[in-house]
Amino acid sequence: MSKVKHLAVVDYGMGNLHSVARALQAAVPEAQVQLATTAAQIAQADRLVLPGQGAMRDCMANLQKHALQQAVLESLDSKPVLGVCVGFQMLFNRSEEGDSACLGLLPGVVRKFAGPAFSHAKEAISLKVPHMGWNRVKHTHTHVLWRGIPDEDYFYFVHSYYADTAGPHVVGQTLYGHEFCSAIAKDNVFAVQFHPEKSGRAGLQLLQNFVEWHI
Repeated sequence: MSKVKHLAVVDYGMGNLHSVARALQAAVPEAQVQLATTAAQIAQADRLVLPGQGAMRDCMANLQKHALQQAVLESLDSKPVLGVCVGFQMLFNRSEEGDSACLGLLPGVVRKFAGPAFSHAKEAISLKVPHMGWNRVKHTHTHVLWRGIPDEDYFYFVHSYYADTAGPHVVGQTLYGHEFCSAIAKDNVFAVQFHPEKSGRAGLQLLQNFVEWHI
């Protein structure tokens, strides 16, 4: 890399941010990774990561409480941003979890998995919620962040809600009872429902691709 990248992992009071930060540091040891708790730290970073495990209402409330939401919105317009799990879901219009308004970058509603549903074998099944474990991600569009990651490679998921959305921003899909969007890309933003920090080689490759992404 031409220069040291400064990454801010946004701390809005949810879990998982430390494991994301450690995985980023492991993927690109020369990068500077900071847990960002202020708008100034977000603004000063070269690129931003929105991590998270937890309730959407709490995530959005904490962004506003700590005066971080405006800085995040400005970053969505100006620098590479990676969303993970809840950080992926908050990019849509609304979440059924707590009937929460989200950031509205992309059209769509975050809905809860419900069963019974129909599997790829067209047999009625009862979905276990949360969806937890390894599952394939199908590349629906090419993207630089898929570099070195085979189509339908496995990633690790832990979630009860999924993004109900469609359009050219959908770059990855996963089958769990029905196909759902598991990765999106729009301009300088890439976000995933799965956890790259828990996904072994493929996850580390995606994180490295993000750090090296030239917009």
